[in-house]
Amino acid sequence: MDTKTPLRYAEARRARFVSDLSALVRIPSCSFPGHPVSEVERSAKAVASYLAGVGLKNVRVLRLPGVHPYVYGEWLEAKGAPTLLLYAHHDVQPVGREKLWKSPPYVPTVRGGRLYGRGTADDKAGIVVHGAAIEAWLKTTGRLPLNVKVLIEGEEEIGSENLPRFLKKFRKLLSADAMVLTDTGNHDTGLPSVTTSLRGIVVQDVTVRTADHPLHSGMWGGPLPDPVMALTKMLAALTDAEGRLAIPALWKDVRKPNAVEAESYASLRYKESEFREQTQVLGGVSLVGGKSSPLVKMWREPAVSVNAIAASSRQSAANIINESAWARVGIRIVPDMDPKKTVRLLQAHLKQHAPWGVKVEFAKPQAANWWITNPEHPAFGAAKRALTKGFGREAVYVGCGGSIGFVEPFSQALGGVPALLIGVEDPYTNPHSENESLHLGDFQKSVRSSVLLYDELAKTLG
Repeated sequence: MDTKTPLRYAEARRARFVSDLSALVRIPSCSFPGHPVSEVERSAKAVASYLAGVGLKNVRVLRLPGVHPYVYGEWLEAKGAPTLLLYAHHDVQPVGREKLWKSPPYVPTVRGGRLYGRGTADDKAGIVVHGAAIEAWLKTTGRLPLNVKVLIEGEEEIGSENLPRFLKKFRKLLSADAMVLTDTGNHDTGLPSVTTSLRGIVVQDVTVRTADHPLHSGMWGGPLPDPVMALTKMLAALTDAEGRLAIPALWKDVRKPNAVEAESYASLRYKESEFREQTQVLGGVSLVGGKSSPLVKMWREPAVSVNAIAASSRQSAANIINESAWARVGIRIVPDMDPKKTVRLLQAHLKQHAPWGVKVEFAKPQAANWWITNPEHPAFGAAKRALTKGFGREAVYVGCGGSIGFVEPFSQALGGVPALLIGVEDPYTNPHSENESLHLGDFQKSVRSSVLLYDELAKTLG
């Protein structure tokens, strides 16, 4: 089909698309416990209204008891054409430290060519990229070059924990020939990227106890073991002198990048200076993790981090020896690491390095598996062509250090159909942190690319 008319339509409505996105960003749809469930409900209704407005049919909110709502819509009038499942999510992360935001997190604000606000990029932009491309086709030609189903999740930021239940109930409704998940990012601003691997994650809470209650550090300090000191010794033992994960048995399962991946990574010519600029790591602070390139470390090697640690607090700090200390440890896992094995070895390693006979307790771990795909399927070639045309720059295949629990189970439930991970984030987006933002130029290029993608996939999969 001719793509010129829908592309012109999309270009003429750039400001309107930003307005559509801003309306969704104003809703504080944080799915985390302790945040208003009513706002996630309001967000789902707003998304449903938006999808209906772009021309999708059978739009509805999909519900399971006690689960944040999903939103579904479809257009299935391209007889004999393939069906594409489009995914994004409407829930967002907590705002974090509100004092650090340069503008209110739920007041979308444009500065320096970027739209700031919680959810601007992760992932309400994904919703509007899908919707804008669909609208451009339907409002100009009255049809799409292929069938589409749109699914907007409401609990991705809390790990898609009810996904198995959801798939069991709605599997037939979501059948498709390929998936497009707009919840990842580009390697750099203006550089279109298709993500072909994701790291998984294992999260484990550990508590160290030494006494029944806090004790005066002057009266009892000396013979009394400090649980905070004990815990820090245990945590320090998780890495070696180079900052690499120091559990040797886990490294035995790590799959190395294949030749295609290695070539793609090398083509990016990613330097340490770029990493420093993008992360804003402080001057004089050394990078860690051994001799591998930063990209391999981030995309295809395991990494451990201490996500949080607590004993007392700044507000209630006193001259005491605490009775206990707590930490949350996260290990990013890669192909072919096993999440359950990772948990067992992590717990064993922490216990092995627990000093002074302290009592060590573990809470129930959380886990999301890694994902990897082979980009040799023709759908990936179609995606590269569409992104290259849409951005005006050759698209690349990249990995991603983050986790999206939705991808692997959903792809398998749909019979292993190709999953195209194409996002709108960039290294300066700050997802999950303060001052999250979306590059508006890349946002519009993503809309253009989606218009082209539907046509390319119709030709390739038809």
